[in-house]
Amino acid sequence: MILFAGLAVLGLVALGILYWLIAPRLPDVQELRNVQLQVPLSIYTRDGRLISVIGETRRFPVEIEDVPERVKQTFIAIEDARYYEHPGVDWRGIARAVWLLATTDDKRVPGGSTITQQVARQFFLSTEYSYTRKLTEIFLALKMERELSKDEILELYLNKSFFGNRAYGIAAAAEFYYGKSLDQLTLAEAATLASIPKFPSSGNPIINPERALIRRNYVLQRMREEGMISEAEELAARAEPMHASPHEPAIEVEAPYVAEMVRAEMEQRYGAEATTSGLSVYTTLDGDDQATAVRSLQAGLLEYDRRHGYRGPEAQLDLADDETLESLRAKLKPYPTLGGLQAVLVTGFEGESARLLTASGTELTLDPEATRWTRKTPDQLFKRGDLIRLALDGESGELRLAQIPQAQAALVSLQPEDGAVRALVGGFSFGLNKFNRATQAQRLPGSSFKPFVYAASFERGFSPASIVLDAPVVFRDRAGNVWRPQNDAGNFAGPMRLREAMVQSRNLVSVRLLDAIGVDFASRYITQFGFSQESLPPNLSMSLGTSSLTPLSIARGYTVFVNGGHLVDPWYIERVLDRDGRVLSEHVPVRACMNCPGRGGGDAGGGRDTTVVDGFDFGPSQAPSTADAGETPAADETAPEGPVSLAPRAIDERTAFMIQSMLRDVVQRGTGRAATAIGRPDIGGKTGSTNDYRDAWFSGFGGDLVTTVWVGKDDFSTLGRGEYGGKAALPIWIGYMDAALKDVPLFEPEVPTGIVTASVDAGSGRLVPEGTPGSVRDYFKREDYDRITAQGFDIEPVLSNEEAFDIF
Repeated sequence: MILFAGLAVLGLVALGILYWLIAPRLPDVQELRNVQLQVPLSIYTRDGRLISVIGETRRFPVEIEDVPERVKQTFIAIEDARYYEHPGVDWRGIARAVWLLATTDDKRVPGGSTITQQVARQFFLSTEYSYTRKLTEIFLALKMERELSKDEILELYLNKSFFGNRAYGIAAAAEFYYGKSLDQLTLAEAATLASIPKFPSSGNPIINPERALIRRNYVLQRMREEGMISEAEELAARAEPMHASPHEPAIEVEAPYVAEMVRAEMEQRYGAEATTSGLSVYTTLDGDDQATAVRSLQAGLLEYDRRHGYRGPEAQLDLADDETLESLRAKLKPYPTLGGLQAVLVTGFEGESARLLTASGTELTLDPEATRWTRKTPDQLFKRGDLIRLALDGESGELRLAQIPQAQAALVSLQPEDGAVRALVGGFSFGLNKFNRATQAQRLPGSSFKPFVYAASFERGFSPASIVLDAPVVFRDRAGNVWRPQNDAGNFAGPMRLREAMVQSRNLVSVRLLDAIGVDFASRYITQFGFSQESLPPNLSMSLGTSSLTPLSIARGYTVFVNGGHLVDPWYIERVLDRDGRVLSEHVPVRACMNCPGRGGGDAGGGRDTTVVDGFDFGPSQAPSTADAGETPAADETAPEGPVSLAPRAIDERTAFMIQSMLRDVVQRGTGRAATAIGRPDIGGKTGSTNDYRDAWFSGFGGDLVTTVWVGKDDFSTLGRGEYGGKAALPIWIGYMDAALKDVPLFEPEVPTGIVTASVDAGSGRLVPEGTPGSVRDYFKREDYDRITAQGFDIEPVLSNEEAFDIF
């Protein structure tokens, strides 16, 4: 007895000496109160719907008060039954470990680690197995218990522990394995989660459900032995089958291209920790508009693809006669769903119908109605082992044969008031190709570029009623090269008003118009729509849209026509919050703000500022007559409160109004007339196509939106004969705008100060008295109208019939 007491005293003295040596090197455990656990980047729509969660780890930190008692008990039962009794170290467990070391040859024996010791190891120590590390762990655990409460330590443990499948923390584990919050877990589910940290990668219920079942039942046994549950509760929980399965975060809005834009922007602002510091980013996207944009774009591309015929199965897989269900499912695994198109395997036939198998193991039958668009029945199209795609028909709700389109598309929709991105889709499927065609694809806009050329001409005295000749013309450059531009239809209409030329998209009129005002002047003027000088070709081909531009830049340019002539900046990040919900940044956009004091018709010039670019004066060439100026109006009650950052003026408000008026006519009776199906008089826009049908566009506006759609192929090959903007792109635009503008009030712009409305002869463009047969009403800038009336006739036709002009 004396010997034992002496040994105990010596042990305590040795322990004290070791503590005296190690204690100064122990870390400050107070740091744990401010520890920043890695939390992924979360991205939302402006109304709070989840777009994406980006990060290597899944973690949703939870406060201990929000962890149900039963969940805490499952971990305490299996990890540290005396947790609330010991001082951070379970001396009984350590004594047991010492005894095993003394009586066995195994040097890796259970060390009786408490939850506190595990937290010390997780945050401060390595996983090395040594006596020095174990002693440091013990002393650190004792220190933690002195300075932190039991609940604080348990909270750290539950939030830090690894549960496999990139899930860190109990809340993330509950979400991933069961798709539930902690208060929704059953006893069996909570016990399963508590069993994972021991073997998170090899023993989790998805990788190894058999091993997880054994561990779960042991957790339940320990809970019953510790008096936490009754025997009946244990038996009931044991009877519950293992049903864990992967549950990714519930994505509410499909916007992967925008999510990638946000990720890149956040890393640029905050560095690599942007995806681990728990940032929450709210974008400008409207959830409903974005969902509509995705559906419309995918439906438009599938319809395009159907027009060009079925190309056959995506793959042919070798199937044995005795192939098992699991083997068949494994063969489908490399073919994920793309753009809503599900991959299925043809396993056999029943008459004209085909038997199919999905990756989830569901068996389907594909009847002839599903392949009617191919003019063949399933038994004629397929053979066993074919891998095909199915799409859900939006009208019938039935599955139909589909294929991944060969063409691609982009859609971007902006608020003209401030440039906020309401919807953006960069392609058919982000999973298929991550290239964002809305922001990165440099494509030729074709005739959708013409409104910018027309706007430039209005600064040189032209008006919608000006006459320009639509007839053959030949141009030679200084090197002797010859260019013979053509109209798409191949015919010529002779002298015609610019309004009609826009409506009919006459190429030769645009070419002659640009030649009349000068390429140099026009290119500098057009930069005011946000285009770079380098992107604009320095020759007459610019009039036909040979600039390489992105859909986003085209949409931005069109906002100028709608918001009164102001240049707004596209933006998509509204605000950024830290993990605690504090606002780190909030974007304040420049706004057109036509209702703000000083905007609109507040003076004789319509509130216009003179703009000078490279020596060219783009302001009004002559102040309009005060007869139309009127009195300065009072401030509009709808103007926003507080300070507003006003967007700079890009073009004359009157020019913007006249172009907008012409683009409405394009929809009412021109190349965009299919858009009248939306049933709104405020719709306007312009089609665009390029040589060999490589690009198809429609850019336009309505209500509070400006939207651009592009369709083409990534390799710049042809879309196929007849695939003009009005056929390939416009249906996508209509599908989106029809839904996005539902219940949106009509946008009716006021006629700006300095605009004169007058009657002109529809054929000659000459001013005629009101009510003259064959006359139409059109708009003029006051100074142009005064000049015309002084001359007694409209300006002469441009470039009558001469055949050779220098390009510059």
